[in-house]
This record gives sequence, C-alpha cells and structure tokens, in this order.
Amino acid sequence: MTTIPISEAAHREPAPTVSFRTVLFSMVVLWATYFALTTVRSLVMDLGMQFELGWRRLLVTAVGVLLTLVLWLLLRLFDNRPLWLKIFAAIALALPVALAIGQVNYVVFKDMEFAQRQAYAERYNLNLRRDESGNFFIDVPVKRSAAPGQPVTALPSAQVDSQSVLIEQAETYADFWRKLLDVALGRYFLLLAWASTYFALLAGVQARASQRREEQFRSAAKAAELRSLRYQVNPHFLFNTLNSLSALVMTGKADRAERMIQTISRFYRHSLANEPTADVALKDEFDLQKLYLDIEAVRFPTRLVCVFDLPEDLEEARVPGMILQPLVENSVKYAVSPVSRPVTITLAAREEFDRLVITVGDDGPGVPQGTTHGFGIGLANVRDRLEARFGPDIGFSSAPVPGGYCTEIRIPLSRPLSHQANRHA
Repeated sequence: MTTIPISEAAHREPAPTVSFRTVLFSMVVLWATYFALTTVRSLVMDLGMQFELGWRRLLVTAVGVLLTLVLWLLLRLFDNRPLWLKIFAAIALALPVALAIGQVNYVVFKDMEFAQRQAYAERYNLNLRRDESGNFFIDVPVKRSAAPGQPVTALPSAQVDSQSVLIEQAETYADFWRKLLDVALGRYFLLLAWASTYFALLAGVQARASQRREEQFRSAAKAAELRSLRYQVNPHFLFNTLNSLSALVMTGKADRAERMIQTISRFYRHSLANEPTADVALKDEFDLQKLYLDIEAVRFPTRLVCVFDLPEDLEEARVPGMILQPLVENSVKYAVSPVSRPVTITLAAREEFDRLVITVGDDGPGVPQGTTHGFGIGLANVRDRLEARFGPDIGFSSAPVPGGYCTEIRIPLSRPLSHQANRHA
C-alpha cells in the first residue's frame, strides 16, 4: 500500500510568534505616546521646570519600555494557551511590572515635588522650607502692632513678624504606598492596553499561519487527488496492451510481439520519468502518444493512420502528464478496432485567445449504434484531472462530429518562464 506523504513542513513548522521587531515597535509607540501626552499636559498646566521634568519623564519612559519587554517575555510563555488563560496571565503579570514602574517614577520625581513648590513660593515671595522630619512649612507675615485699618505691608519691616504654617506633614509609610499605587494603577492600565495589542498581533500571526497550513494541506490533498487520477490511467492502459500482446503471441506473431514489448518498455520508461502530479511539455505528451500508437500499430498495421499537428511555438506549453492517453485509447478502441478500413487518428494543438486547445479526433464510425453516449471512466478521468489541476476554468467536450468523433480540451496556456522570455526578446 503506497503512502502519499503530506508536506512535512506542516508538521515541523514552529509555533507562530510575533517578531521581536514588531513587539519592540509596539512598545516604543505606546510609551512615546505616553511621553508626548504627559509633556503636553505639563505644558498646558504650566508646571514650570520643563527641562528638569522632561529628562526625568524620558528616563521613566525608557525604563517603561524595558520593563514592558520583561512583561512580554513572561506573556510569551502563554502564546499557545487558551485566550482566557492569556487574559488572566496579563492581568496577574502586569501588576508587579506596573508597581516596578511606579517605584521608578516615584524615585525619579521625588525631589521635583519640593522643587516645584519652592519655585511657586519664590514667585510670590513666600518662604517654603522643610524640616528634618520632612514636614513642609511656609512662613507667612503677621502684624506685630498696627493701627486699626492699617495693612501689615504699610508697617516698617521691624514691626512685621513671620509665622511658620505647616502645610503638609512628613510622608508616612501609608502615604508612600498611596502615591505609589496611584501612579502604578495608571501604568497598570497602560500595560493592559499593550497586552491587548500584543494578543491582537499574535492572533493575526496565528491566523496567517493557520491559513498557510490550510493551504499546504489543501495542496497536499490536491496532489493526492492528481496522483490517484493519474494512477487510474496506468492499469487501464496496461490491461489493453497486455491483451494486444497476448493476441499476437497466440496468433504466432512473435516478431511483432517482440517489437511491441520493446515499445511498451520505452513507453513506460518515458511515462514514469516524471512526477505524477507534474506538468510536462506538450511535445513530450505528443511523443508519448506516438509511442503508444506505435504499440497499437503492431496490432493494426494497415488500419491505423496517425497525424500529429503541433505548432513549434506550442511545443513547450505545459499540460498534465498522460492527459491525452485515455482519449487516444478510446479512438483506438472505438474507431480503429471495430472496422476493417483505415482510420486516421489526429492529435492537434492550437492557441486561441491565450488558451491552449488540444483535439483528439478520428474518422471512425463515431458512437456505435445501440449505445448511449456519455462520459465513461477514461473521459471522466481526463475531465476530473483537468478540474483538479486548473479548477473550473477549463473547457472539455467529447462528442460525435460529421465523419467521426472528436474530443476537445481548452485550458489556460502556460509556458516555462525561460520560453516566455525568449518569445519577448
């Protein structure tokens, strides 16, 4: 039993993954968008100290890209898992990464909070300070003594005192975690948004890989169908030729039987040289049928006349191998064998509107009386092979004509690339 191999590439193909370049690009775009939006927000709110804020923001952005890469390396472990598990993994793994980004953000911007408040105080001539414990104080002027209705600013400086007012207590451990979580939650949703983008990219890659595998299996199935149809030709031909050879031996025509055996050998060597699913040059297909008709000429030396009409510019046109064999066999069986007069079998090819037209005809008796014309095994095999090879874009007709019988094939005209280049040179 012959096993038809299906492409091993489909079994050995690695699991589809999103390329590192695409992953890195998605991360850079995401964090660059974050950088741009926060910079615009800073400018709109006029927070001041834009340069100091800018390079710190750029540093956090770079660290965000690196930590997102870490998240990607973890999520890759779930590439081939169900979607619900991927979502759960993203929700769980993005949280510690977001906390790490929040911690970096806290450390980088920690000193900027006091610097911004100090700049604001200086703008309005206020004294802002922080004690050793980390408490924030602001010194506000208070009047020592002034006449009723007299403003403090109208008093001499010697008569104006300042009083320290606590505006913010030192940061506690709870305050630290509250600020950290506030920043981390914002980055958490940012990471989840990227994870969603990554899963979408992965789904696209997997869909394309699945489509490629489907095409490979479809191609393998088509090749198996072509092989099956092609192999149907050989037993049918062998049965007919062995019957003819047996008849020659039984009638004592040893020399003609020997010549037929030699021709059969050449025929099979020629026909088996090509891959069953491969196309062959039309010239080779015509030569193969010449060998077959040479075999039949041993049986019908005076009744079989052959005519081959193949234009030179169509010799390299591609056709399925042995596609004409059942048609020529039918002509021998139904046109030459039943009659005692000479019968001419004609194989011809021509080009019409970029299509290859091949005809196999004879001037025999046509359809024998009392029989119903239809597509037998041979004709059905030819039609099925043409449809398997070219799809529905074919023409195939087989019917009696005045003075005989004719089968016509119309298929797309294709030539080797080298031959097409020579034609246009």
